[in-house]
Amino acid sequence: MLQGFRLPMPKGLRPVSIPPEPLGRIGALEVRLATTPREVKKAQKLRYKVFYEEMSAIADIQTQMSRRDRDAFDAICDHLLVIDHDTRTKSGEAAIVGTYRLLRQDVADRYSGFYTANEFDVGPLVARHNGLRFLELGRSCVLPPYRTKRTVELLWHGIWSYVRAHRIDVMIGCASLEGTNPDALALQLSFLHHHARAPSDWSVGALPGRHVAMDRLPPEAIDMKKALHALPPLIKGYLRLGAYVGEGAVIDRQFGTTDVLIVMPVAAINERYVNHYGVDATRYAA
Repeated sequence: MLQGFRLPMPKGLRPVSIPPEPLGRIGALEVRLATTPREVKKAQKLRYKVFYEEMSAIADIQTQMSRRDRDAFDAICDHLLVIDHDTRTKSGEAAIVGTYRLLRQDVADRYSGFYTANEFDVGPLVARHNGLRFLELGRSCVLPPYRTKRTVELLWHGIWSYVRAHRIDVMIGCASLEGTNPDALALQLSFLHHHARAPSDWSVGALPGRHVAMDRLPPEAIDMKKALHALPPLIKGYLRLGAYVGEGAVIDRQFGTTDVLIVMPVAAINERYVNHYGVDATRYAA
């Protein structure tokens, strides 16, 4: 974790890389990219509310003072926002109620690599698929009242619009199980290991010094229904789309989570979801 430290923006690099028009809309909810530093700060404040106030992340002094979840990667990422035009902040602006952080490979290569590389050995995966365009997804969070199907659909519509605009071939990112005791998460981790592990061509391992075994139960001991019920909605959503899971988990004690790596080749996305959002992301076009 690179909490609270900043690096200068590389010369000529801009976080917002496709036009700032809405990428989609459902009723009063709109999805688009952040267009100003102020909006990025608001996304960081939203992340703080979810990760530090609601969940069990441990804040350092700088994070406590600023009440923002931030790191060095924020300056080079695009920040996807869900905005509720029916809810206003004290300043009279429409409220930001959900966010996702997006980092393209071409930007990561020019700067500091992927955030995911702090936990998983993603270099060999990228090298095996030289010529494909990778996108890292991270820092996903939504305020509790908005954790509904339409908010999630709007976030995914925004991501799909972004993927199509940048001709992305593969999405990767860490997804978290709450808690740092892998034995308490044995059912979920074992299910992912035995039933969602990436084939060899897409396999990625946790870094050797951080690797935590996921195959804690044999396949016959796994209650499939119970395991699926216990998985976080975000991970279940990734699996429904057609994502794979890497080899080994990583414990993130600062955030109080056990992380797994998600690998999602665009070509492997379930056709039903492609048709649902539209090949050119037109379903919720604003």
